[in-house]
Amino acid sequence: MSEVKVIERTGLSAYRLKKAQRDDLKQLVEVCKEHMDRVDEKKISRAFKLCYLSHEGMTRASGEPYYYHPVEVAKIVAQEINIDDISVIAALLHDTVEDTSVTLADIEYWFGKEVAVIIDGVTKIDGVFKSRDSKQAEAFMKLLLSMAEDIRVVLIKFADRLHNMRTLHHLRREKQLKIANETMELYAPLAHRFGLFSIKNELEDLCFKAIDPTSFKFVARKLKEKRESREKFIDEFMNPVEKQLGEADLNFEIKGRPKHIYSIYKKMQRQQKPFEEIYDLFAIRIILENPHEKEDCWRVYSIITDLYTPIPERFRDFISVPKANGYQSLHTTVITNRGKKVEVQIRTRRMDDIAEKGLAAHWKYKEGDHKGSESLDRFVNWVRDVLDNPRPEAATEFVKEFQLNLYQDEIYVFTPKGELRTLPKGATPIDFAFDIHSEVGERAMAAKVNGKMVPLRQKLVNGDQVDIITSNKINLNVDWIDDVVTHKAKSRIRQFIKQKQRKIAEEGRQAWQKRAEKGKVEVNDQELTKFAKKFKYDTTQSLFFDIGIGAFPVSKLFKEVKKYKSTGRIEETPSESNSASDEEIQETYISAARAVGDGKSLIINGELSNVKYSYANCCNPIPGDDVIGFISRAGDIKIHRAMCNNALHLINTEGERILDVNWAKNIENKFLGAVRVIGEDRVGMINDITDVLSKSLSTNMKSINVNSDSGMFEGIISLYVDGIGHLNRIIKRLERVEGVKGVHRYE
Repeated sequence: MSEVKVIERTGLSAYRLKKAQRDDLKQLVEVCKEHMDRVDEKKISRAFKLCYLSHEGMTRASGEPYYYHPVEVAKIVAQEINIDDISVIAALLHDTVEDTSVTLADIEYWFGKEVAVIIDGVTKIDGVFKSRDSKQAEAFMKLLLSMAEDIRVVLIKFADRLHNMRTLHHLRREKQLKIANETMELYAPLAHRFGLFSIKNELEDLCFKAIDPTSFKFVARKLKEKRESREKFIDEFMNPVEKQLGEADLNFEIKGRPKHIYSIYKKMQRQQKPFEEIYDLFAIRIILENPHEKEDCWRVYSIITDLYTPIPERFRDFISVPKANGYQSLHTTVITNRGKKVEVQIRTRRMDDIAEKGLAAHWKYKEGDHKGSESLDRFVNWVRDVLDNPRPEAATEFVKEFQLNLYQDEIYVFTPKGELRTLPKGATPIDFAFDIHSEVGERAMAAKVNGKMVPLRQKLVNGDQVDIITSNKINLNVDWIDDVVTHKAKSRIRQFIKQKQRKIAEEGRQAWQKRAEKGKVEVNDQELTKFAKKFKYDTTQSLFFDIGIGAFPVSKLFKEVKKYKSTGRIEETPSESNSASDEEIQETYISAARAVGDGKSLIINGELSNVKYSYANCCNPIPGDDVIGFISRAGDIKIHRAMCNNALHLINTEGERILDVNWAKNIENKFLGAVRVIGEDRVGMINDITDVLSKSLSTNMKSINVNSDSGMFEGIISLYVDGIGHLNRIIKRLERVEGVKGVHRYE
């Protein structure tokens, strides 16, 4: 940092960059000019110099000079978020205060208070994420607090995370998994809520690529193979549309984009269909330049639906009722003359800008766009409301509930007076009641939906008019916790459950005290805590709760206390220390593990395994799948597919117990796999399928379950395979059986 101290006297503007750095600066300024209205070149140049000098001599995991990273983050802010040049300057300097001797006072002196405040917010967030003692959920909450203060803080954090994900391959596999899962759990949903769909999509794809590279490559290859035919189809579809739009004197642009890779994969998993059976692999977007926004969008919709048959249930009007993040567009799905389904999105240039850049665009336009400013304020107020409400004791529960609100589709319902309310899809009248006011939720007794009495647990749908009937007293029900989806409702019900639990625990304590008095024994709280630990309870509160509900006999506790009083000894169960490093935890558990059964299938941490492991029933991994290992507290290892939901949860909550696992070569074991077969329900079909498996492929089956309806059948076949190659051969061979319409791996 000696260079920077010299600059304090002479001024940053006077410092001369080397040619390579001058070229980098020139490229950044060009990006800024291309994507932003106002660019203060002098300030950006000064910030670039400080960025370069303060990080001089530092390198990243890739071996590149460290300053490359903040420069790339600044480019993302300029090109993909493009708010203002203040954000670009802050992006260039976002790591200086944390990692170098530059202070916030220096930043304020050179660039002003506004830049200093943003960098302070980013630094605080980074501090939480890098703290070994902090959980991801707590970091996420800190992120939200900073965002509510200045939204540019979190936008820079998005750009920072996006560049880190683009360069993730330089890190160790375990680190990749942890960062990718954190990104999938926290950053992608928040980017979605912001309306930063292009960033959200890229983050998801990069996470998917890191966690399950085999499946990522498969979908990417399939998309590439279909590219030429897809582009030809789009041209054929749009030719008559373009002609009609031109005759209507509309100024427009047409885009035909494939869906992002992760969304296609999730659709394959959700629908249990192979790639070839997913019809909406792309969407056609028509962007209008005309000033008469709403009317022109409806004119285009009319032209499209005159040419092609619309599917009514696939129509969405987000122009009249925008999403909570400000997204506006008309969505429709139509059927072509060839019987193919095509999704069409119709919007104006302003709507498209907001759709791509979300609330960042609202922030940019807020001075002159009243609606944009309202949307921004509504979102920030929503964040503050989440933070102000009592949160669950476990921070991870907070994230789980918050994600529910971030990612779910929305429905629009009305109050009895016609006021519009936005709720997550799956919301019930209970959620609606809490959305109106906490007291309404607490006293909800019944509900009318569209004038008819309905159960409070009934799911609401778009357009419902809801009237809540309340009681004079609190009417909360602990069973409601499974019937609500909003954070506000879950939080209050959870609080109520805690109150009930405390009451039951107090009854359990009183039952113990009566038994102790009757048996004439005395024991203090410290000794009771030791007995709780002995019986595997974290606290005496948990022990007394089980006594209160009858799950733990008070006589059992009395017997042990009586024994203690006569011997003076309590046989304690040793507790595990949380102070060891991640590496120490792994070494401790592996060394304690028992001998392996076959010892030839897996390479764990670079070596053939000599510990006990088993394969998770939730995802049934087979050789060729991307897998991870999870160390249990007993010391054995559970093997999961990398994209298994349980595995993703473990990466997020128990990251120090995750092992890098690869398959060994020349595996002799058989593994359980499954395929789903769909086809015509003809005589002899099942015999033909089983003949192919047993005779042509010499494959043993474990089970086969078949359902038939309206001349079609669906079968789930569990079988033993050598690995992913064997399973793929089975799929290809079964596809050739007469009458079979589709075969794919069953999860």
